[in-house]
Amino acid sequence: MKLIRYYKAIDGKITELDKYEKDCWISCIAPNDQEKSYLLSTFKIESEVLRASLDEEESSRIDKEENNTLIIIDNPVVNKSGKNLTYYTIPLSIIITEENIITISLKETPIIEEFEKGLIKSTDPKYKNRFALQMILRVASKYLKYLNQINKITERVEEELKKSMKNKELIQFLEIEKSLVYFSSALKSTGIMLGRITRGRYLRLDTDDTELLEDVMIEIKQATEMSETYLNILTGTMDMLSTLISNKLNDVMKVLASVTFISSMPTIISGIYGMNNPGIPTMEYAWFPFVLMAVSMIITWAILKRKNMI
Repeated sequence: MKLIRYYKAIDGKITELDKYEKDCWISCIAPNDQEKSYLLSTFKIESEVLRASLDEEESSRIDKEENNTLIIIDNPVVNKSGKNLTYYTIPLSIIITEENIITISLKETPIIEEFEKGLIKSTDPKYKNRFALQMILRVASKYLKYLNQINKITERVEEELKKSMKNKELIQFLEIEKSLVYFSSALKSTGIMLGRITRGRYLRLDTDDTELLEDVMIEIKQATEMSETYLNILTGTMDMLSTLISNKLNDVMKVLASVTFISSMPTIISGIYGMNNPGIPTMEYAWFPFVLMAVSMIITWAILKRKNMI
């Protein structure tokens, strides 16, 4: 599979090209050293821009280097491990040059695939700014989709925890919380980046582009609010679960202590009868210590029960 691919809108549909043409979209996935050199020399990309595009720790931002505009947006990704789903983000870089638009991703993602297969309508790489905004809008839509999935998973895990608290469900809760933290942080930085675009310093937008940017900002704002709401709910639920686990442990320890106390009564009485004491009834009353043990255990149980110790 080629790691650098070229696409252009032909008859209103995104079509892959055999070679580079002006005003095309260049899709680059995890380039090796040779491909990095090709990008730098052929498309006059600054080395700093390329380095930032391949840095997995980069957060959403926009920057302008001479004639190139770099947009980095945190792209949500889902990973399936067995029956569990985990969510995280990787940077998706969009480089707008004078002649083309270039996207660089560290791995194949559903968003790139959707654009490459022409599943997104009314896209044309010739209109570079609009194409970039359409890609960001699709990223925002993915956030909303994955947040809804996370909410459904949370509800299912909560139902399972109501039946029995197992480590598997608790670990999944922690994974969901981690995913929401990643999403919340990424969406906040994306909102800041979009705010910089609205000032018109980095991209020149026409009326249609401005309306598209407004749609993007609405989607990102909605996703940000959803992630924060779900995170707050999940944090509250985790605190409640921690309290429930602590209470259950206290109840178990209380019952064990009570059982130990009750079962110690026969030991105490048998110990007393084992002493050489003339005041203790002799073997002619052999039944007496067993009755005394039973009575003492019943009295101890009644006292503990009255005090809610068992």
